[in-house]
Amino acid sequence: MDDYGDQVRIRLDKLTRLRELGVDPYPYRFAPTHEARALLEQGDALVESGGEVALAGRLVALRRQGKAAFAHVKDNHTRIQIYVRQDAVGEDAFAVFELFDLGDHIGARGTMMRTRTGELTLRVSRIELLSKAIRPMPVPKVEVRNGEEVVHDRFQDTEQRYRQRYVDLALNDPVAEVFVARTRIIQTLRQYLIDAGFLEVETPSLQVLYGGAAATPFTSHHKALDLPLYLRISDELYLKRLVVGGFNRVFEIGKDFRNEGIDRNHNPEFTMVEFYEAYADYRDMMEHFEAIWERCAVAVHGGTRFEYQGQALDVKRPWRRMTMLEALKELGQCDFAALGDEEVRALLAKHEIELEGGYSRGLAMQALFKERCEAQLIQPTFITDFPKETTPLCKAHRESPELVERFEPYIAGWEIGNAYTELNDPQVQRALLEEQAARREKGDAEAHPYDADFVRAMEYGMPPMGGVGMGIDRMVMLLTDQYSIRDVILFPTLKPEHPGE
Repeated sequence: MDDYGDQVRIRLDKLTRLRELGVDPYPYRFAPTHEARALLEQGDALVESGGEVALAGRLVALRRQGKAAFAHVKDNHTRIQIYVRQDAVGEDAFAVFELFDLGDHIGARGTMMRTRTGELTLRVSRIELLSKAIRPMPVPKVEVRNGEEVVHDRFQDTEQRYRQRYVDLALNDPVAEVFVARTRIIQTLRQYLIDAGFLEVETPSLQVLYGGAAATPFTSHHKALDLPLYLRISDELYLKRLVVGGFNRVFEIGKDFRNEGIDRNHNPEFTMVEFYEAYADYRDMMEHFEAIWERCAVAVHGGTRFEYQGQALDVKRPWRRMTMLEALKELGQCDFAALGDEEVRALLAKHEIELEGGYSRGLAMQALFKERCEAQLIQPTFITDFPKETTPLCKAHRESPELVERFEPYIAGWEIGNAYTELNDPQVQRALLEEQAARREKGDAEAHPYDADFVRAMEYGMPPMGGVGMGIDRMVMLLTDQYSIRDVILFPTLKPEHPGE
């Protein structure tokens, strides 16, 4: 434990005195009859009935008045007032109560009443300590001015909040609400896919070969097998194997890992959902994608409209659809199809864009789109029909063979997913993966490795298929109006707090 300080020493002294009084400061259990929220909701009926209730929670405010005290207890992020009198709980219990501090967990039994100001309050007849807090929490002070609550000394240092999320959650109710919304979003997403006939599955996080995305993996090593392993960057290739195995609709919600930069939009460990549907194509996937977003927005906001960082958004179906070439022409003032390769190279140089693994017209098209168009895609938009060089796992466009049937959806200038009409010709797949392997040899570290077993699975027969990958963290950011991905991940990746950790 780091610097104890005077407050910690005082609390440790109280801990000793409690034990001398025969009080166990860390008992095994307590049996509440109600949560604080239920007491507030059922307050009038409970006042009228006079029945005994039991409540447990953290002591967050305390006003002593001689042989009586008003206090507030926070239970599951809901505050409720309690009233403790010496003549009601007894001298011995009140003496123990006087050793309580803010931050302690307590259990209280009694009956509900209303104070003269009308506040629902638990009139305590028995009280006990459930956990003595040795370290004082930076409990905010609440002042009422003109009928409005003003909070002082809130736990607000950003990095400290991320490092000590337990304190952040205990003190800042809006933070807790974000993570409640995150759970609601994931539950809504999962239920949509289940209702649509998808089977939830689990695939390996540790993989001998990584694939399914253009990204740098984390590497590990298995001692017993003397085998290099990689944390997955995507679930795609294993989920497709399951479709080969006869599961027509599968999905997985899980963690993926990419050994890349950290910024407000990227964390090395993040949550994705991927789902694959046999006998479907990328147009079907668009319908699933926008339906999921619409349903999740309703779950959080009660409708499809919400704001993100002051920008009004509406995810109501149907979303706008633009090909990448159309976006470049309309938004980027670049008629890419009319440009020769030398003109494309000049544009790359103008924007200081370097392509790993050498020049490719298709990759140049994608890079210029990202540079000139992405930030303008505020309202929900599907960008479709990517150059074939952008992925080796997607089916060629049925009308333009230099393109593939792929889309990326955008909201607020962010790419929020990826989807294909999946390639299912094993001979074409083999050739494309061989091309990727050649790019790796030329220095493209994010090109796909060659996966012989995946090709073998395809050779047994892979049905036509549509597939989607969707980032859940960005979805939560947008639907809860959070600026940084660290605000929607309970324990984001951080540098060690102290050198040498």
